[in-house]
Amino acid sequence: MSVNAGKSTLERDSFRERLIGIRDLGPVGYLAAVAMVAAATVICNQARPYLSPVNMVMGYLLVVVLAALFLGRRPAMLSAFLGVLAFDFFFVPPRFSFSVEEKEYLMTFFALFTVGIVISSLVAKARERLDALKVRERQTTSLYHLSRDLAAATDIASLVRAAVENIEHSVGGEVALLLPREGELQIAAASKGFAPERDRLEIAGWCLRSRRMAGAGCDSHGGDPLTYVPLKALVETHGVLVLKLEEETLHPAELHRLLNAYATQVAIALERLRLLQQAQETRILKERENLERALLNSISHDLRTPLTAITGALSAVLEEGEKLNSASRDELLENAREEAARLNRFVGNLLDMTRLEAGVLQLKKEPCDVQDLVGTALGAVDPRLGGVEVTVRLAPELPLVPLDFVLMLQVLVNLLDNALKHGGAGGSIEVGAYAEGARLVIEVADRGPGVPEESLARIFEKFYRTPVPEVVGGTGLGLSICRGIVEAHGGCVRAANRPGGGLTIAVQVPLLAEPEEESR
Repeated sequence: MSVNAGKSTLERDSFRERLIGIRDLGPVGYLAAVAMVAAATVICNQARPYLSPVNMVMGYLLVVVLAALFLGRRPAMLSAFLGVLAFDFFFVPPRFSFSVEEKEYLMTFFALFTVGIVISSLVAKARERLDALKVRERQTTSLYHLSRDLAAATDIASLVRAAVENIEHSVGGEVALLLPREGELQIAAASKGFAPERDRLEIAGWCLRSRRMAGAGCDSHGGDPLTYVPLKALVETHGVLVLKLEEETLHPAELHRLLNAYATQVAIALERLRLLQQAQETRILKERENLERALLNSISHDLRTPLTAITGALSAVLEEGEKLNSASRDELLENAREEAARLNRFVGNLLDMTRLEAGVLQLKKEPCDVQDLVGTALGAVDPRLGGVEVTVRLAPELPLVPLDFVLMLQVLVNLLDNALKHGGAGGSIEVGAYAEGARLVIEVADRGPGVPEESLARIFEKFYRTPVPEVVGGTGLGLSICRGIVEAHGGCVRAANRPGGGLTIAVQVPLLAEPEEESR
C-alpha cells in the first residue's frame, strides 16, 4: 500500500510541476553555472596550444547560452561575469594574473561581458515565453480532462467526484466541493480525510451568497488558510469549491484565474444536469397529462356509450310502453341488459387494473382442469358469439394445473372478447391447449386483420389500441389485465400474427407449483 501511495504522490507532483512550469533551481543553478565555466576553462586550456586567446571567447559564450537555456537568466549572467574573469586570468598574458599587458583585451572583455549579458537576456526571455506557453498548454490540458470527465457524468454524485479528483490531481493539496441542500452547505465530495470545520462552512456560505472568492490570497478572509471559490453559473451559484493548497506554486493572480476556470467548468456541468433534470421532469409531466387526458377521454366515452343506450332503452319502454308491442319492448330491454353487462365489464376491468398496479392481487391456486377452464370461458362469451365458429383443440391427458380459477377464467374471457372484436363478424376462433416442457400453453387465435408488426410489443400496454381502422373500439385494458394476471402466476403472454391473416395470443403458465408455494 505504501509503495502505491508513494507512486501516486510522485505522479501527482510530477503532473503539478508540468502544470505550473519549470521551477527556479535556486543555489543549484549558480553552482551549475560555476561548474560550466570551470569545464569550459579546462577544455580551452587543453586547446590553448592550437588556438589564439581571442578564439577561446567563443567557448565562454557557448557556456552563457547553455546557462540561459537550462539554468535561467541570473545564472547565465553569473556565467558571463565568471567567463570574463577566467578568460583574463588563465589565457590573457600575463597568465594567472588579472593584469593586462595589451589594452586591446579590455575591449574583448567588455564585448564578451556585454554579448554574454545580451545573449543571456534574449535566450532567457525566449525560454520564459516557452515555459509560459507550456504552462498554458498544461493548464488547457487539465481543463480539457476536467471538462471531459464532467461531460461524461450522468448524475450529481459522479460529477462532484470527478471534479474533486481532477482538481486535486492538477493543483495538489486537498479539495472539497460543497453544495447547498435544505438551506445549508453540505459536503458533496472531498479528498480523503478532508472536511472543513463549522466555522469554515460559514465562510463558504458567505462566498456562496456574495459570489466572490475568499480565503488565502484574497481580500476577503485573507487570514484563512483555505481558499474558497464560488461555482458561478449565468444566474445562480451552485456551490463552493474549498481548497487547502500544499504550497503556492503559482502567482496568486494566475492561481485565481486557474481556480476560477475550474469552478466555471464545474458550475456549467451542474447547470447542465439541473436543466436536464428539469427537462426530464417537464417531459414526464407532459406525458402524464397526455395519459390522464387520454384516460379521461377513454373512460368518459366508454362510460357514456352504454349509459346512453341503457337510458334510451329504458326511457322508450317507460314513455312508449303502451304503444310498443311485446317484441319491441323485449328487444329494448335486452339491449339495455347487454349494455349494462358491457358497463359492468368495463368497471370491473378498471378495478382489476387498479388491484394489479397496487400489488394487492392475491392468488388462490388450486389444481384446475384445463378442459373445465376452457369450457367455462366459452360459456361466458356464448351470448356474444353470434355466427362466429369456435374450434377447440385440447391435448389429451393434460394434468391438473395449479391456477387461480377465477382469475385465469377472466384471462380467457378477455382473450376471447379480443378475438371476437378483432376477428370480425362471421369469422372463426381457435382455442388450443397443450403442454410444452414444464409449462402449459393456452392459445386463442382469430382470422382478423392481425396487428401491425410495430404494435405487437405494445398491445399489452395499458390503454393502448391498435391503429387498425377495421377494429372496433375498446378501453385498451383487457390484454393489459391478462398480462398482469399471467405474470402473477409466474408465466408470460405473447402475441404473433398468423400466416394467412389473424392474430394468435399464447399464455404460458407453470405446470407445477413453485417450491415455496408447495412448502406453504
